[in-house]
Amino acid sequence: MATQEERRTETRRRLLQASAELFADRGVDGASIDAIAERAERTSGAVYDHFGGKDGVLFALLDGWVDDVATVIGAELSTTTTLDERLGVLWRNVSTPVAGDGQWIALEHELWAYASRHPDAREHLARRYRGAWRGVLQATGEGPDGTAEVDEVGPAVIGLLFGLEMMRRVDPDAVTDDMAIDALRSVITGITKGATR
Repeated sequence: MATQEERRTETRRRLLQASAELFADRGVDGASIDAIAERAERTSGAVYDHFGGKDGVLFALLDGWVDDVATVIGAELSTTTTLDERLGVLWRNVSTPVAGDGQWIALEHELWAYASRHPDAREHLARRYRGAWRGVLQATGEGPDGTAEVDEVGPAVIGLLFGLEMMRRVDPDAVTDDMAIDALRSVITGITKGATR
């Protein structure tokens, strides 16, 4: 017989899986608490108990996937020696993510749209990205020597990564891996050259 903690863990897992499916199919605004609960074969009270509401489900889902992506990126970066190799790791983990069964990036785009309409979600996303900017500096090898600032390289790289991924999603032939890495390198080197002037 399952313990109470095991039942709670299973309920949380089912709610996250159901929300991932519904958010991907209907968008965040189109997925109700009741629909999430029904898909997970749980009650709407379970959603509130575990996550406090739909925003909490969304944040938990994406934050878990971001942690998974960070783990994968960290492991892959440990074997790189050049900037282009490091940029390739970042690009692959955005353009063809393993984490979140490939749903992560689609939901990341959905979160951007949702956050533009909901101030609480916008602030959560902004905090999360400020943390990611530091990770970009570490991943690219820029910044610790003082050549670039977190608030310069991080937003440019993340914005370009997601923009290129979105363009590839719309027109797969428009964005090759080499073009994406060239564009990322150009942004980084342009910012770091500007910082040393």
